[in-house]
Amino acid sequence: QVQLVESGGGLVQAGGSLRLSCAASGRTFSRYVMGWFRQAPGKEREFVAAMSWSGARTYYADSVKGRFTISRDNAKNTVYLQMNSLKPEDTAVYFCAAAVRVVPPLQSNEYDYWGQGTQVTVSS
Repeated sequence: QVQLVESGGGLVQAGGSLRLSCAASGRTFSRYVMGWFRQAPGKEREFVAAMSWSGARTYYADSVKGRFTISRDNAKNTVYLQMNSLKPEDTAVYFCAAAVRVVPPLQSNEYDYWGQGTQVTVSS
């Protein structure tokens, strides 16, 4: 079992940057593929980015490709989401998730563990 705690959200102007962190408990963090999802008010939770356990494979939603970067530090049991060139439409609660998979899934229902979420608000 793994517990996930996100941090780093906040209010930022359009064009700005934020870095989200997701700290995981447990000794087997390196075995999990990790993902970031987001959910805006009135919308379904959507995939943002994912990374394999080694960090060799990364996946991004088209809407964030070139602006967001997922990374992980297995020694620190932490996964990050660097968000640059933020837009008002990036406003959402951001969740990190962990899955026991070989290939990072892109569907939220394939993840086994979730954090509580952190709010990101981008003002225009």
